[in-house]
Amino acid sequence: MTKPATPATEQDHKPSNFLRQIIENDLAQGTYASRRWAGSPGDAAHHSAGAPDPAKIRTRFPPEPNGYLHVGHAKSICINFGLARDYGGVCHLRFDDTNPEKEDTEYVNAIIDAVQWLGFDWSQLGQTPGTSKAYQASDYFDFMYRAAEALIEADHAYVDEQTPEEMRVNRGDFSKPGVDSPFRSRSAAENLARFREMRDGKLADGAAVLRAKIDMASPNINLRDPAIYRIRRATHHNTGDQWCIYPMYTFAHPIEDALEQITHSICTLEFEDQRPFYDWLLERLCECGLLAAPSPKQYEFSRLNLTYVITSKRKLAQLVNEGKVSGWDDPRMPTIVGLRRRGYTPESLQLFAERIGVTKSDSWIDYSALEGCLRESLENTAHRAMAVLYPVKLVLTNWDDVMGAGHLEPCTQPALPPAPQGASQGHVEGLEVSTRHFKIGKEVWIERDDFAEVPPKGYKRLYPGNKVRLKGGYVIECTGCTKDVDGVVTEVLAIVIPDTKSGTPGSATVKASAAITWVGVNDGLEAEVRLYDRLFTDAQPDAGGKDFLTALNPDSLKVVTAYVEPSLAHVPAGAHFQFERHGYFVTDRVDHAQGKLVFNKITGLKDTWAK
Repeated sequence: MTKPATPATEQDHKPSNFLRQIIENDLAQGTYASRRWAGSPGDAAHHSAGAPDPAKIRTRFPPEPNGYLHVGHAKSICINFGLARDYGGVCHLRFDDTNPEKEDTEYVNAIIDAVQWLGFDWSQLGQTPGTSKAYQASDYFDFMYRAAEALIEADHAYVDEQTPEEMRVNRGDFSKPGVDSPFRSRSAAENLARFREMRDGKLADGAAVLRAKIDMASPNINLRDPAIYRIRRATHHNTGDQWCIYPMYTFAHPIEDALEQITHSICTLEFEDQRPFYDWLLERLCECGLLAAPSPKQYEFSRLNLTYVITSKRKLAQLVNEGKVSGWDDPRMPTIVGLRRRGYTPESLQLFAERIGVTKSDSWIDYSALEGCLRESLENTAHRAMAVLYPVKLVLTNWDDVMGAGHLEPCTQPALPPAPQGASQGHVEGLEVSTRHFKIGKEVWIERDDFAEVPPKGYKRLYPGNKVRLKGGYVIECTGCTKDVDGVVTEVLAIVIPDTKSGTPGSATVKASAAITWVGVNDGLEAEVRLYDRLFTDAQPDAGGKDFLTALNPDSLKVVTAYVEPSLAHVPAGAHFQFERHGYFVTDRVDHAQGKLVFNKITGLKDTWAK
C-alpha cells in the first residue's frame, strides 16, 4: 500500500532524477500551492468549493483496460505511486476506457489486482487504504462533451466530413504543410448543430469527426487540426449504449488529468510530440472557464526496453492466441500476472524500477538485472530445501549392518542461513521458522549427475572410491553402481561411514571431497517441477521488423518429476524456496495443492546466460 510521505531527510539516499528535480522545484516555488480539492474529480466550479488540496502533488497511472499489464507497466506504477508516496501526494489509478471496442471488465479487475499486489493503493489522504474505487475516464464523458461544445462555440473546433483518405492526404507530411479542410470555415453555429447530430446518431460511423482548429501548417503534425471526437456505435463496458460518439485519447487524457487535479502527468516518450496539444487544450478550456489554473504538466521518460522480452500487447496476444504459451499468466510471459506466477516478488520489481532509474534516453536493460533484483529479494527470505530434479537411487549397502535393519535416522538443517545484520528473514506458513526435519535410511535419491563411473578431471562428487557427505547426514564412500541392459545406471552403491553424522562430535574426522544434496526414499515427496527459462533466444526478438516467433526458445519449459524433502508437504501456493544447488522456486499459484506439489523455477543461483 502507498505509505505516508517520507521525510526529506530519509529521502536523501534515493537516487535523484529529472522527475524528482522537477517536483522538488515545483514544491519549492509553490507552483501548485493554490490548488483546491473538492474530494472528487470535477471542473473549476466543483473544485473552487473545496478545501486547499492536502496532497502536495498528484500523479496518476492511467492504463487502458484492453489487456494485461506487463513489466513496463510495473516500472510506470512504481514511478508514479513511488513519487506520490515520497512527496506527500496521491497517485490516482484511472482506467482510460475511451475505446469501447477493446475494453473489458476482466482487464479492469486484473489491473486492480496487479497494482495492489505491487504494494500500492490509490486512496486519498486520510482514507483507509483499500477503500477507494479507481477512477474511470468514461465517468467524465459528460464533461468531455461539454468541453467539445465549448471549443466549438469559441471557434476552436469544427466538424469535418472529409473521407479518412482525404483527411490523410490533406494532412501533409514532414516535408509539406497540410491543407485546410473545406469544412474548416463553417460557422460555430453550423458546427454545433452538426456535432449534436453526431451525438444523436444521425450520422453513420466514420461519416464525420470533430477536429480541433489549430494550425494545418504546424511543423508538429500532431497540431494539424487533430481529431478529438469520432462516431463509434459500440457498447461500452461502463456506459452501455448511452453514447455513439467517443473522445479520442489525446483529447480525453489532458481533460482527465485536469478534472483530477493532477500536477505531474508522467508518461513515456512516445507521447512527447503530443505535449503541445496537451498544453493547448488545457489553455483553451481554462480560457472558457471550465477548468482552473494551474493546469497539469506532462513529462516524459524513456520506456522500459528489456532484453529477451517483448512488450507489444498485439504480439503478446498472438503468443496466447496461437498457443505458444498457456495463457496471459504463463510464467514465461512478461505480464505482471505471469511474473507473479513465475515467482517474482513485489519487492524485486520495485527494486528493479529503482535500480534502472528514470531517464529521457532510450536504452536496453539486460534481463539479468531483473533476475539479480529477484535474487537479492529472496536471498534472506526464501526458505531452503533439498530437491532432486533428475533422480537416481543411492543404496547404502552396509546401512542395515551399521545402523540396524529398517532404521531411519532423523536429520535437521536450518530453514534459513543466518541473516546479515539488520536484514529480515522470511516465514512460510506450514514450515517451522528455524529448522527443517527429514530422515535418512538405506535408500536415498541423489542427482544423476552427482555420480560418474569414470570421473572427468576435477570431479569431486561420487565415483568409485571417493567420499562425499550427504548434506545434513553422513559421509559415504562410493563402491560402484548397477546398470540395466542398455548400460544406464539404475542404482549408485555406497557404504555409510559410522559416526560422521553432521553436527555430532567427531563428524569432521573423516574428510569428504564434497557435500551433495539428497532426499530420502522413505519420506521424500514426489513433485512436478517446471523448469522455466527465457522465452526467446534473441536478446531483441522483434527488433528491426524481425519475426519474433522464429526466436522462441524451444527449451523455455521442461517438466520433470522430482523428489523434495518432507518439510514441503503442506506449504501453500505462492511460497518461495531456494532449492539448494538448483536455484529459486515457487509453488505454482494455480496448480499446486496439498497432495499435488507443483514448483516453478524462478531463476538460478547465478546468471547462466552471462557471456
